[in-house]
Amino acid sequence: MTRFFAHFLFLLAAWTLVIKYIFPVAYALNAGEPALTYVMWDFWWVVHIWLGRALIRQPRHIFAAAMTVSVVEIAIIVTKFVMFLSAPQWDIWRTNWFINKVFVLACFLLLLGYLMLNRQEFRKASNP
Repeated sequence: MTRFFAHFLFLLAAWTLVIKYIFPVAYALNAGEPALTYVMWDFWWVVHIWLGRALIRQPRHIFAAAMTVSVVEIAIIVTKFVMFLSAPQWDIWRTNWFINKVFVLACFLLLLGYLMLNRQEFRKASNP
């Protein structure tokens, strides 16, 4: 199951790059606007790749790292959702952002649940 989450994180990073960088640049260039007009600057995809790799390699700190990233991601996304949903403005860019965040939230809620249910397994792996 750990490999599933690693691959989910890799897919999430790729998805984020498309949603926040490639699509906005393509749209802007097609509209004759500067390439970076609609880019949504976000570098969490780097953390997702790092965490996915760490889940595969299983270093000693993986449980704490995965828990920390999961809790921080969930807290940030829930906070952003509360702020956004208090006065939503549904245009193509905010809808893109919202869909991306739904997938990220789902990933990290599932990962957090998995970590909590398998805490002992991770402790055994980190204490050879």
